[in-house]
Amino acid sequence: MNADPFRKLVRSEGVRLYRDLPWRRTRDPYGIWLSEVMLQQTQVVRVCDRWSAWLERFPTVGALAQAPVADVLAAWQGMGYNRRALALHKAAMYIMERFDGEFPRDASALCELPGVGPATAQGIRSFAFDLPGVYLETNVRTVILHHFFPDVPAVPDKELVGIVEATCPGPQVPEGRFALPEDERDTPRTWYYAMLDYGAYLKKTIPNPSRRSASYSRQSAFEGSRRQKRAALVRCLLEAGEGGLNAGEARAALDKMEACAGRPAVAPDVAQSILEDLAREGFCQKRSDVDRYFVAH
Repeated sequence: MNADPFRKLVRSEGVRLYRDLPWRRTRDPYGIWLSEVMLQQTQVVRVCDRWSAWLERFPTVGALAQAPVADVLAAWQGMGYNRRALALHKAAMYIMERFDGEFPRDASALCELPGVGPATAQGIRSFAFDLPGVYLETNVRTVILHHFFPDVPAVPDKELVGIVEATCPGPQVPEGRFALPEDERDTPRTWYYAMLDYGAYLKKTIPNPSRRSASYSRQSAFEGSRRQKRAALVRCLLEAGEGGLNAGEARAALDKMEACAGRPAVAPDVAQSILEDLAREGFCQKRSDVDRYFVAH
């Protein structure tokens, strides 16, 4: 495959469409990791504000690791998918314990962290350390599908991986006799920023190519879902503070939410079931002596 024309196009579009986002002004792996996690399910415009606010509250991975679960969940409210916050907290503790606070550069070591998969791991490697690899994120997937698989439905990721790997540049020699000219110094960091910005542009201007990926799935409705009820009970637990909640109070809170939305009351066992799930996943703890659930403060 001759990747040069494609690289030239992406490089040009990357310059034209470049977004000056706050996490692009750092090489701190903690801040870059945070942006990768936040961007998984949240629009860029919202992440811009929340990313900075989070770093003011938890400026280092050590500060995040030492924070109570309640503080971490409270800082995350409004972002959705509370599991991400819990995974950030667990991963921060793992980094402090396993790596003495230093982010590993190896992809397999990064994937040991809770909530970190291959794409997030390579995002950290590319943007913090300028290391090459396969960063198969939704905007990158969009670009590859648009240029190499036009009108092909249900393309599996295994068909994309080789192209992503072949087109990603390796680290360049910054100076000396083997250095490339300034306008040809693509690195994984600059390359994937260009791919992200070009892919975001494509999704706004043409029918979204990523829908032709075999891994594409439409998100289920949030309103009235169990996911919405879980999020509501996490907020209720945070508001309850050290007093906690019992199943009856949790059910009353859910019934109130459903009534406001014009939906019927929840089934008798729903609140109890969600509380048990949240406790099992580490969002809260149950005190059996009082039959109440608490978030660790």
